[in-house]
Amino acid sequence: MTLSAPETFVRAFANAWAVRDAKAIAALFAEDADFLTLTGHWAEGRKAVEETLAGEMAGAFARAKLVTGRTKLRTVAPGVAQIMQRYVLSGILNADGSDAGRVGAILSAVLVEGPQGWTVAAAQFTAEG
Repeated sequence: MTLSAPETFVRAFANAWAVRDAKAIAALFAEDADFLTLTGHWAEGRKAVEETLAGEMAGAFARAKLVTGRTKLRTVAPGVAQIMQRYVLSGILNADGSDAGRVGAILSAVLVEGPQGWTVAAAQFTAEG
């Protein structure tokens, strides 16, 4: 799935997350994209992004909800943009099944424009300090 504009990425990501659709999230990424997930896993390629997210969404993030915060979009060059999105996650599960509480996180993504639209070339989803 390509995006019509870089700024549509954060909403598409959040909507797919809300329904635990790892395939829809992975479809936002280029075939050879890299994604560093919240758990610290480095997924290389769209298929690995989907598999990694599916596993995480079946485990620690099975009940996790995203609340959208601040967004910052920067044009790096023609056809290249970087977006940073703050989310607050709740409903994260510890390994023992207990609630881990709320966590602030930043999703930073580099998107590139191709003939069909915009896709994520690389992204990093990290917890705030």
